[in-house]
Parts: sequence; structure tokens; C-alpha cells
Amino acid sequence: MKKKALALLMAASMVIGLTACGGAAGGSDAAAPAAGSDSSDAAADAGSSGGGDMIKVGIINNDPNESGYRTANDKDLKETFSAANGYDASFAYSLKNDEQITAAQKFIQDGVDYLLLSAADTSGWDSVLKDAQDAGIQVILFDRTIDADPSLYAASIVSDMDKEGQTAVDWLASQNLDEYNVIHIQGVMGSAAQKGRSGALDAKVAAESNWNIVVQQTAEWNAETAQQIVQSVIDAGTPFNVIYAENDDMAKGAVAALDKANISHGVGKDVVVMGFDCNKWALEELLNQNWNYDGQCNPFQSSYIDEVIKKLEKGETISEKTIIMDEKGFDATKITQDDVDKYGI
Repeated sequence: MKKKALALLMAASMVIGLTACGGAAGGSDAAAPAAGSDSSDAAADAGSSGGGDMIKVGIINNDPNESGYRTANDKDLKETFSAANGYDASFAYSLKNDEQITAAQKFIQDGVDYLLLSAADTSGWDSVLKDAQDAGIQVILFDRTIDADPSLYAASIVSDMDKEGQTAVDWLASQNLDEYNVIHIQGVMGSAAQKGRSGALDAKVAAESNWNIVVQQTAEWNAETAQQIVQSVIDAGTPFNVIYAENDDMAKGAVAALDKANISHGVGKDVVVMGFDCNKWALEELLNQNWNYDGQCNPFQSSYIDEVIKKLEKGETISEKTIIMDEKGFDATKITQDDVDKYGI
């Protein structure tokens, strides 16, 4: 890669004897203080394992406590980008775009080889990605797309959030309800997941006279906030028959409010419940027919990223710049225990 070639050229031109920097290739603390950060335990030991050939990566992700999906995603990344696999990885976490951008700037200053990014918001990334490019740092997007020139990143390993939303709305339309009075609980506003999952529903409501949004409000992926939103609708006495929650945790919070009010939900009941992410416990709710639908969002992207990095390290061209994860939706009347075991996260 360009940055490594430049470093080798500079080293060859110097006549001063070089001394080893203890821990220079070990697990770094490259992350902005505003964003949660850590280095993997394996990477922290890299300095004692002859880390000169370690590939240094800075990984910017959303809060791993945000949801079961994000916990699985973070675990997957840490297992792959370990010292045992030849990586010196540092992690930064935030649900706020400005904090993520600050973390990216810190990683650039620290001279990572690769910047891996799951953006909190789709916009605002052009400048910092240009800085990374100027520094010879390859950027790889994962989990979420951004609104930036494709020339600013090497590859994008993502879910098709628009398709996730469309698949869910198509399933809901197939239920042939006389009226659709929907409580729409959104994720973090501006995120690719929120835009994709909201967009399909918004379009359907605009096109169909018997589709109505009772309330549309963000719970920022949080179960407790989702419960409060549904409780407020119940307290107001507003009729509804669909919960469209943009992740499983928010669907769980919504159901807690229904249970508290003794409102039935699930297959053949008063309220249709929909979630996304396919946590194992959520798919079990489908299997027990307490929920109706769950849309898959595949968190296991690290092997794809690792393959891209290996190709770039060999100087190969990335022919497929955008890699879309394979995903599906699950219906409570059709799901099996094998589905729960295979797809639950």
C-alpha cells in the first residue's frame, strides 16, 4: 500500500540506526475521548509478539450495548481483527456522528493502515475520508452506507436497508388488514437503518388510503423509550393494530406496554408486532407466535472485510466494491426451530 511503500523509502534513505519502539505496533488507544474506545486484549499484547508486520486498523462502530445485533457485530469484529490474525486493532464507539468523526481524525493522526467505519449518520464524512485518503489510509465501510463519493473508500460491506424495509412492508401488506393503524417506532434518525426501514413504510402510507401512521417517533434503538411511546398512545385511547419497530429491542419495549395494558398481540391477536435484527430471543417470540414478523440484519461482516484487506495488501483490485449481505424476513406462521437456531443472533 502507498503508506507502507513511503515508509520503506524513508527508512532506506536514512543512515541513522533505528531502535525498536516498545509497543509501537501493539494495541493502540486510538480513539477520541468523546467516543467510547478500547483496544482488544489480543492487540494489546501485539508489542510482545514482534508486531512489525501487524496490520494496524482503527474500527469505528456504534455502541455495542445499543442492541443484540450490535453486540454480535462487535464480537465478530474483535474475533477477526486480533493479534493472532495479524491485526493491531483499536475500537471507538459512539451513536453520534460528530464523535465518530473525531475518533476517525484521531485514528488518522495515529497512522492506522485501515479505517473501518459503521457510521452513525449517512452524511458529513467527505472531509475526514479525504484526509484518510491523503494519508494513504484505506477506508472500508461496514454495516451501513454513507453519502460520500465512492472514490473515498475501498469497499462497502453492508446490509441493503432499503430492501429490509421493503421486504417488511410487503409482508405487512400481504396480511390484508382492513385498516393499518401503525405505531412506527424509529431508530436513530439519519442512520442508514432508520432511513431504509422508515422509507418503505412512509411510501406505503402515502400511497394507500387505509394505511395510517398513529405516531412516528424515534426511540433511538432503546426498549424503555419504545415502551413509553406505546404507553402514551394507549393512554390517549388512540386505536392502533400494528407495531412497526425498527429493531428487536424497541419491539420488545412496545410489547411490554401492550402486556401491561392487557392488549393481545401476535398471530391472530389484536396487534401485529414487527421487529428487525433477528436476535434469537426475538425469533423465539415468533416461534411462539407472540410476534408476527422479524427482518434479518446480518451482523457478521468481519470475514468479508478481512478478505478485502488481504486483497489490498497483495495489491489486488477490489472488483466488487459494494458487497450486500444476504438477508431475509421471517413470518411467525412459517418459522421453524431450525430457523431460530441457524439465524438467531
